[in-house]
Amino acid sequence: MAWFLSFCFVLILALCNGASAARVKTAYLDEFVPNGNFEQGPTKSNLNKTVIIGKYSLPKWEIEGLVEYVSGGPQPGGFYFAIPRGVHAVRLGNEASISQTLKLKQGSIYSLTFGVTRTCAQDEALRVSVPGQSNDLPVQTLYSSDGGDTYAWAFKATSALVKITFHNPGIQEDPTCNLVKNGGFEIGPHIFKNFSTGVLLPPKIQDLISPLPGWIIESLKPVKLVDRKHFFVPRGFSAIELVAGRESAIAQIIRTVPHKTYNLTFTVGDAKNGCHGSMMVEAFAGTKNLKVTYKSVAKGGFKTASFTFQAPSSRTRITFYSGYYHTKLNDYGHMCGPVLDAVAVFPVD
Repeated sequence: MAWFLSFCFVLILALCNGASAARVKTAYLDEFVPNGNFEQGPTKSNLNKTVIIGKYSLPKWEIEGLVEYVSGGPQPGGFYFAIPRGVHAVRLGNEASISQTLKLKQGSIYSLTFGVTRTCAQDEALRVSVPGQSNDLPVQTLYSSDGGDTYAWAFKATSALVKITFHNPGIQEDPTCNLVKNGGFEIGPHIFKNFSTGVLLPPKIQDLISPLPGWIIESLKPVKLVDRKHFFVPRGFSAIELVAGRESAIAQIIRTVPHKTYNLTFTVGDAKNGCHGSMMVEAFAGTKNLKVTYKSVAKGGFKTASFTFQAPSSRTRITFYSGYYHTKLNDYGHMCGPVLDAVAVFPVD
């Protein structure tokens, strides 16, 4: 299933009468289409986790194929979805669609404004159509970084009742493009809300089942899961602090195509917890490695790094560890280290 996140479909303006191009007549339609922001959701009985069950279960909309009802924030698999226009959205699987029939003025031209984003950087597209008119909008390039782009699409009403359809033609076959599971560390053990010094995750020699889904704590010492409420986190709600220097490392084995080229990106920073000095995180993927330095002044901050590697086989191990040992500025008995977040692997070709 290709993930396609589309939200806030908004009918905003009737542009002209249509009977005469010279006689422009503005209509008062600058508002949401019914449930255009998807804040009216399906009932719990019509949801299987996030999947909507039933053709007419999404209020005011008709659905075809696999359509999910999602909320802003962390998503399964480590993906973080920001919704700048409300709380909820719909995700269209391959060949899935949602549609709605609107009562309009025949012959008039309308402009439809809607927000859209995607999880892949490849051949994603959104097909928008009305009777007699259709267009595929390529959305592999995002022009905004705060939850997606806003598009406008104009059409001419050929009748008084017009069915508008948003369809995912299913060009991209990879579920998320990012091959890393839980790359944002958003899925993990419970963190106490009223007080937290972080949660230590034991190494695999002590804990065969990792409390951090997707990741192996393969060092001799633990790593620490930190949360946004009590620490600085580069993205989302959680990150990993490598608290034990070269004895603190995490890894993941991802599925790859042998000899195919991939790009590994990740973020390095400090947790704003008094940890200071010259930090360094070393990343390994296949036969390649990259040392990323970060100068911490213990006030929070981060930098993003990336490099390409060639997959040696159908399974490739990616590993991260801290190059130095660190203690807090005012507490030399308290070990700390660089923060790792937003790990992603994408195919290059």
